Parts: sequence; C-alpha cells; structure tokens
Amino acid sequence: MRRASCVALACAALIAGAAQATVYYARDEALKLAFPDAERVETRDLFLTAEQRAAIEDRAKSKLDSDLLTIYIGHRGDQILGYAIFDTHTVRTLPETFLVVLTPGGKVASTYLMAFYEPTEYSPPPRWLAQFRDASLTDDLRVGRGIAAITGSTLTSNAVTGGIRRALATYEIALKKP
Repeated sequence: MRRASCVALACAALIAGAAQATVYYARDEALKLAFPDAERVETRDLFLTAEQRAAIEDRAKSKLDSDLLTIYIGHRGDQILGYAIFDTHTVRTLPETFLVVLTPGGKVASTYLMAFYEPTEYSPPPRWLAQFRDASLTDDLRVGRGIAAITGSTLTSNAVTGGIRRALATYEIALKKP
C-alpha cells in the first residue's frame, strides 16, 4: 500500500510539473516575430567541423549539444535581414527554448522565450531579455559583469546568457563573411 501511495505521489508531481510548462510561440510564429519584413526565411543546416565546434565552444565559454545547427536567415529581396537561432537547453532539470535574432552584422537584435518547462517564477521576463539587445560577444557578456542576474533565478540567467554567447560565437565562426 505504501508503494502505491509513493507511485501516486510521484505521478501527481509529474502532472503538476507538466501543468507548469509554458509554450509561448510555435516555430513559425517566432520566425515571423524575428523577421516581420521578410519576403522569405531560408533554413540552413550547418554541419560543424570539429575545429568549428571547438572554436565556437571556446569563444562562447559554453558547450554545444550537437555538431548540427539550424540557422534561419531572413531575406527581403537580395538583402539579408538577419539570422535566427533556436537554443534549447536544460535550466535546472527541465528544458527551456529561446530564439536569438542576430543583425546582419552579428549583434543581438532580439531574444524571445519560446518554451519554459521549469516553474514559471524562474522564467526570464521580457524586460530582462531586452538587456541583450545590441550585445556582441565580449567578456562583459556574462552574468555579474554586463548582464544583471534574475533575482532567484541564477540558473536561468546563466543558461540564457550561455545560449546567447553560443549564438554569437556561431555567427563569428560559421556565418560571418571574411
């Protein structure tokens, strides 16, 4: 009987945790936010070499999950409007996904929270995400230096900052034209 109670409590905890999961945008909705003036959005899969992956991780001071990255490129005519990269990672024990939009010159244009599965009180608010606007990959792009932490959400602050650093490093290593 005690084992059945434990199983029931574990199931209830899982259901309660899933109830807190929030999906803010679908991929297509997010790409419209990223490139509202785009005539088309190109999807480009990048297969990183070992050297590119090592260089991105070194510049970002953060590990990539895969050698395959999908980049979205907004176009209007022959003009590139920018680049968009989705970043999914574990915050504490559950995932979050956000979208980093980069300018054609490789600075952060905007950041959107796509999905957050941790308790909502740990999610990054839009006002906090706005501090990344115009950011480039510098030593100050770190929590406690040029980036303010989210009070009570240090893991979220570090996870998002790491993802933005990975996006900027990906631009520098794999997208930027010499």
